[in-house]
Amino acid sequence: MSTKSKILLAVAVIFLYLTWNVFTEMNNNRGYAPVQPFPFSHKIHAGDNKIPCLYCHSNAERSTAATVPSMHTCMGCHNMVATGKPNIQNLRKTYSEGKVIEWIRIHRVPDFVYFNHSMHIAKGIACQTCHGPVEKMEVAYQFRRLNMGDCVTCHRENKASIQCNTCHN
Repeated sequence: MSTKSKILLAVAVIFLYLTWNVFTEMNNNRGYAPVQPFPFSHKIHAGDNKIPCLYCHSNAERSTAATVPSMHTCMGCHNMVATGKPNIQNLRKTYSEGKVIEWIRIHRVPDFVYFNHSMHIAKGIACQTCHGPVEKMEVAYQFRRLNMGDCVTCHRENKASIQCNTCHN
């Protein structure tokens, strides 16, 4: 093999290696924790007070999306609980003014992917499997990559169906 061929081969290998790293990291939002417009601690709610995920994220049991709880859900407790705390007073004021909190979404899969929370909950898969130890998170963050490799690995390990048209539109 000539020196020129060796150099071209080395350049090609390096290019492929770098391209692979870029593409595998494109959907790596692990650790993503945007500053939310209102302080909220999953540690206090799900951890210290042991409120089940599905109490606030009740849509997860019956729809594809878990969704962010409505202000009505928050006020179901905070009309009576911790009413003297400044953050709760601000929450109650926001609610009484008819405003909503514009939360910044943390977990997102690509638009062409169809993920159904209710199917996973019906199978008994804990929220923490994908979302991590939420009950310990003062600030919620993306725990896993939530890319195709994560899904395929989990399905293989749990002997679940892997049919492309189930998840992809």
